[in-house]
Amino acid sequence: MPEDYSTPPPPPPPARPTTPYGQTPQYGSPYSYPPGYGVPPRRRRSPWFYVGIIAGSLAGVFLLVMFMVWAAMRSAGGGDSAFGINPDRIAVIDIAGVILSPDTVDTQLRKFGDDESVKAIILHINSPGGGAAASQEIYHEVLRVRQEKHKKVIASIESVGASGAYYIASGCDKIYANDASVVGSIGVIMEWTNYGDLMRWAKLKNVIIHAGELKDAGDPSRDMTPKEQAYFQSLVDNMYTQFVHDVATGRHSTDEKIQPLATGQVWTGQQSLPLGLIDKVGGYRVALMETAKDVGISGEPSVVRPAKMKRGLFTLLTSDGEDLFPNPGQLLDHAPGFYFMWK
Repeated sequence: MPEDYSTPPPPPPPARPTTPYGQTPQYGSPYSYPPGYGVPPRRRRSPWFYVGIIAGSLAGVFLLVMFMVWAAMRSAGGGDSAFGINPDRIAVIDIAGVILSPDTVDTQLRKFGDDESVKAIILHINSPGGGAAASQEIYHEVLRVRQEKHKKVIASIESVGASGAYYIASGCDKIYANDASVVGSIGVIMEWTNYGDLMRWAKLKNVIIHAGELKDAGDPSRDMTPKEQAYFQSLVDNMYTQFVHDVATGRHSTDEKIQPLATGQVWTGQQSLPLGLIDKVGGYRVALMETAKDVGISGEPSVVRPAKMKRGLFTLLTSDGEDLFPNPGQLLDHAPGFYFMWK
């Protein structure tokens, strides 16, 4: 019997699963798997996972708030002492530019004078001086902090420490200055602008009614009389005497020794040392490290500065604009002034 070499028939396809009602289930695409075949079941997370997420979020918010509080306290001058940590610190107060008012510096001196964590105060000076009374008031506040609070107050002169600025420095325990710093200018100046010729050119007349012979002395629309000039000179001489005496007191010297130096001239820091106007040639860093050593602080001292006043856009928009755009009429509204200022 001949053999059958024909191809055997293919095996029948596997039976597809059916539902209890005889319907073929739909799995989506031809390549999809039936439920529970090849795809691991979704794992349910433990409740502790969500507890950890919530706790971590709360901890992050807490740390952020604490950092913001710490930054605010530090900018306000509180530093680490606000959290019960009281490291020995040195306060630094900047006196820069023309001195017009004592309020800011006096407030800072009082604040740091009352702070027990502040062991010394450095006045970082870069100023040609300014108003006579303003300079004198800061000088006396420096003396008060030294005497009542028993704290060292040190002056560190940067580029310029002249006239009223030197007046303030002379009240400190010690004065540092760089070799090329400008120091001195012990003297008084009174000045104003005489705009009489301008008024005559514009055909304007200044009308004044007064009682008292010298009540309108210093009228900038006219020249001074000899009596007015003698009157103002007496005021300047009296302030000059006060200046010399206070510098002598602060420098532990005498009026007679300071008088020859009170010519209104300035000296370099290098020249000032042998004259007794400063105590040591050195910059701010030298003053800081030596002051720290003097008050018993070892290593790098912790420095605290007053918080800076920031003016936002809202403040500028709601202000009267005088700071940005001064009224030209104010230039004619300045009374004669007395200044401890180097020009």
